[in-house]
Amino acid sequence: MQPIIRALCASTLAVVASISYAAAPADGPQSARAGWHPSIQSGYDLLAEETNQLAKQAKTYCAAPSRDAREQLEQHWRDAFMAWQQVRFVSFGPVENNNLAWQFQFWPDPKNLVARKASYLTKSDQPITADVIEQSGVAVQGFPMLEYLLFDEALASGERALPAPHSCALLTSITRHMASNSQRLSADWHDFKTPYLNTEAYHISTIKAAMTTLEILEERRLAKPMGLRGNGKRNPYITDAWRSGASLLSVEATLRGLQQHFLPGFLELLEQNGELDLAARIRRQFKAALDNFPAANQPMTTLLSDDNAFRVLQGLYVDVSQLTTLVNDQAAVALGVVRGFNSSDGD
Repeated sequence: MQPIIRALCASTLAVVASISYAAAPADGPQSARAGWHPSIQSGYDLLAEETNQLAKQAKTYCAAPSRDAREQLEQHWRDAFMAWQQVRFVSFGPVENNNLAWQFQFWPDPKNLVARKASYLTKSDQPITADVIEQSGVAVQGFPMLEYLLFDEALASGERALPAPHSCALLTSITRHMASNSQRLSADWHDFKTPYLNTEAYHISTIKAAMTTLEILEERRLAKPMGLRGNGKRNPYITDAWRSGASLLSVEATLRGLQQHFLPGFLELLEQNGELDLAARIRRQFKAALDNFPAANQPMTTLLSDDNAFRVLQGLYVDVSQLTTLVNDQAAVALGVVRGFNSSDGD
């Protein structure tokens, strides 16, 4: 899908989701869920479309490798990965089936399992089949393994670099697996509509999912690689998507996904509870965090290695931290949501 067409499709989905919010009955939590469901559906539909395009391009590239086909393949990977980031906050419902979330993105990966699995599979004489992908575990089945095949510098300099036949077989098998998972997830979320709308607990599940996403965004995806946690050393290699230099693009996509798919219903709840000022502050803080882009859309290695560039990252971190405080502390208290343990702690 070309960028302009993709943007138009995303805009159309956003308009449909906005209409759904406007048409939802004004009865608090159920009204919010009536808006959240179709908006998340639009995100899952986009993920299914992008992964399908990725699978088609992988097949095209491996059948007739060329520089142009490779560039298109890498762009399709980015487009599909960003579509996943926009709905990554949804941690309940159909995405829990068969560890689908982990199948899309195995992260964190402190033992570099993705690289180890890739090394084994690309060196093996065993044919790469759908069964092999199914049996190889979540470290093989998603975006990080594709990123390794497409962007890892050590692999690219060796004889197993794409379009080597075995690596291409791995690439095309994984993209087909992901496209199938995405289509199933979209269909299952559609079928999940009735229990989601009629079950009060999913009101809290949706809010807590967004809260956890903000915690992970602040602590794991920004603070730790920036050296603000742990041993105090800057380390770009613990971020997701470091091989492709897309770590901060994925941060932006996560924020935009929350803004599009979660924020309207959340603000509606706050406003119905009389928290007009807090709702306005959260809306402004989302904008403040997103205003750090596109300046922050650089490889994490670049921003961590240069003190002047690091200031851009510091500004983003401060804005995300303030957003997390507003949502996870002040808004949670206002809505009676008990946070529980810090789910971003540990590995």
